Amino acid sequence: MSTQAPKMLANTKSRTETGFEHVLHSINVITPFGVKRVKGIRPFYPGQERELREEFEKMDLIRSMVRDYPKEMEELSEIFMEIKEIGFTLDRSLKNVLSVIELYEIKTFLLQTERARNLLSDISHNMPPEFRLADTTALLDVMDPGKDRINTFYIYDQFSEKLGALRREKRDLELAVRRAQKEIRRRLEAEHKFQMTPKCELLVAKADERTMALAKSLPELEQFGEDYMTVTFTVRPNEEIYALQKQMEEKNTLIEDEELEVRSRLSQEIGREADILKSNCEKIGALDFTIAKAIYAEKNDCVRPKITEEHELHIDEGRNLQVEEVLRGRGKTYCPVSVDLADGVSCITGANMGGKTISLKMIGQVALLAQYGLYVPCRAASVGLSNFMQVLIGDSQNVQRGLSSFGSEMEELREILDNAKERSLILVDEIASGTNPTEGLALTRSLIRYLSERTYITVITTHFDHAAVGNTVHNMQVRGLAGVDFTKLSKELVHASRKERIEIIGKYMDYRLCVVEDELQIPKDALNIAKMLGIYDEIIDYARELLGSNI
Repeated sequence: MSTQAPKMLANTKSRTETGFEHVLHSINVITPFGVKRVKGIRPFYPGQERELREEFEKMDLIRSMVRDYPKEMEELSEIFMEIKEIGFTLDRSLKNVLSVIELYEIKTFLLQTERARNLLSDISHNMPPEFRLADTTALLDVMDPGKDRINTFYIYDQFSEKLGALRREKRDLELAVRRAQKEIRRRLEAEHKFQMTPKCELLVAKADERTMALAKSLPELEQFGEDYMTVTFTVRPNEEIYALQKQMEEKNTLIEDEELEVRSRLSQEIGREADILKSNCEKIGALDFTIAKAIYAEKNDCVRPKITEEHELHIDEGRNLQVEEVLRGRGKTYCPVSVDLADGVSCITGANMGGKTISLKMIGQVALLAQYGLYVPCRAASVGLSNFMQVLIGDSQNVQRGLSSFGSEMEELREILDNAKERSLILVDEIASGTNPTEGLALTRSLIRYLSERTYITVITTHFDHAAVGNTVHNMQVRGLAGVDFTKLSKELVHASRKERIEIIGKYMDYRLCVVEDELQIPKDALNIAKMLGIYDEIIDYARELLGSNI
């Protein structure tokens, strides 16, 4: 009997290239159960729009709590920091007697759960069931019979009347032993002028031969230990002491048996509540992850996307969080980009340095974040769920194992086409850039036509101006240097170094996208950039002539 492969929205490379994995690993969960939630995150698919909207409703509630109750949420974080994994201990409780350390782990968890539950009840009365911790006070009372609510654990006398009686009897025997030892000590001190310690020990310097010989000759003393200067003697048990010690050993055995009985009873109590405790673990993990998502969204100015039934993707001033983080580290700002996408092919053209690839990654990141139930980095977004997403941006691994860059692209493109289905989102960056321009343009045009006939949202970036032909293709252009005062820009570049010139040009680049209705609208930024970076006028001028004649 064959088993169907699990459904996959996007492969690891697509999740990494878009920066989705970077965002996911930047969400700081605290508890081990939160870590499990991150590792087990699953996307929502077409047909699950209602469930995804409900997920965002919960996110909205938690985000409000983060904003309105910062002190309480900080206290909750401190509670979460103390929570440890108890799943293995809970499983053991079903068939085994737990150790004192394991019982301490469970009591600690119960104390933390009680604190978290009380705190949450104070700040929210409409907590979703997924976050609502079950009341485990009854089990905590069993584990903490004195109800001291102190984070320690011991097999207390209150656990067993018999245990308390045995321990009292043992203490009485210990006192009797000490009284007998002290009586011997007092007699020895009186008869031999010894100065013994309260523990009934006699310390004799090795150089004191007379006292050493005397101590060794006395039947009431026995050698206990020594160092390089001193020999220690202690009171030798007499018949009375031996008898008391034997009774103590018997009491110890009875105490151990009774403690085992107590641990067995407590383990059974825990085992009966194991499912409830495991459920609380899951709820803590869900709450921890949701709080971490809300904090990350707040910190990075992310918003809740609108989830639509139609297959569409509208992004208003979107950003790629991974790229933005890098730019912020360099003291630069990210230029947001807006796009409106629906089934069909959209082409983004523009010179290198124009940010086409970053825009492509931004589109993929926003789509993935929304579909995995995360807030998105933009001013607003409307997202229709996809069945399949993949991004094609080179493949260094295939190049390393011997394939050409073009061969690598074609291999991955075939994989995309094989796996694409209705309501797919396909993002392709500079296809066929690794082969000769004539064949590359033909292949790009053919791919665009093929994809235009399918119910996919496809975005292709290309440096081929004539690739996007036909009324069905949505053409966009990176604004680039359009509208720039080149005279002013040139003055800044005159005395700049090579690195500085590239930085200056980047500062003037406008990475926003504009819809192109007429090919004549398309600016030739590549020639402008080449000229400003010092390529001879003779070369630039002749290139412009060739462009004027359409080459």
